[in-house]
Amino acid sequence: MARYTYGLIGRPLTHSFSPGYFRAFFEREGIDASYELYELERIEELPLLLEAYPDLRGLNVTLPYKREVLRYVSECSDEVKLLGAANVLSVRRTPEGKPILKAYNTDVEGFRRSLAQLLRRERPEAWVFGTGGAASAVLRGLDLLGISYGQVSRTPRSGQMSYGDLTAEEAQRTKLWINATPVGLRLGDALPLPYEALGVEHICYDLIYNPSPTTFLSRASERGARTKDGLEMLHIQADEAWKIWTTNEED
Repeated sequence: MARYTYGLIGRPLTHSFSPGYFRAFFEREGIDASYELYELERIEELPLLLEAYPDLRGLNVTLPYKREVLRYVSECSDEVKLLGAANVLSVRRTPEGKPILKAYNTDVEGFRRSLAQLLRRERPEAWVFGTGGAASAVLRGLDLLGISYGQVSRTPRSGQMSYGDLTAEEAQRTKLWINATPVGLRLGDALPLPYEALGVEHICYDLIYNPSPTTFLSRASERGARTKDGLEMLHIQADEAWKIWTTNEED
């Protein structure tokens, strides 16, 4: 049995790259640890999971629990306090075995660094599709890069736009499009966007990495736009999560 266990909570998890990435990393580095998938039907199952696996030392968090998980944590990083969403948990225990969770967000750093490599020195205005926890991280990453943006949602709040209101003219004028929704996880699904407005000056980024390309990115490529999926972002996130988990082991 491995000394420590790490894993991923969310639903669904069949698309996740994390087990293969971490298991290969553990084998390559000679680390006595394992990484498992824990698909939760409800976030209320988390305490039972922590009770059943006392060797858990860290968890990644994915859709749809990046916000809901916060009700179970004892401490939040500054980034989590700002965004109201987490994608990494460190797990420590009291002498009596009670779990203590601290929440972090590495989505911001993963997205910022990945997008920066795609853009180089460009700083085009952006449309961000979605308003969930992943979108919050995207907005923060754009702020750090000095990029202005607008948000588009199925249920827009004040200052946001609905998909039906996004005209081809507005879409053509805004050169950076970012999908921060789960639409596209199922092959063939795509956001209702004016794809005919895309051209060679556009850049389209999809946080989804499996399947790849998504229909969103395929349609963008067909119009000549530069595209990138979220795989590199996930690699950066994973590396940052490992730093958090191992730093806390030394505390």
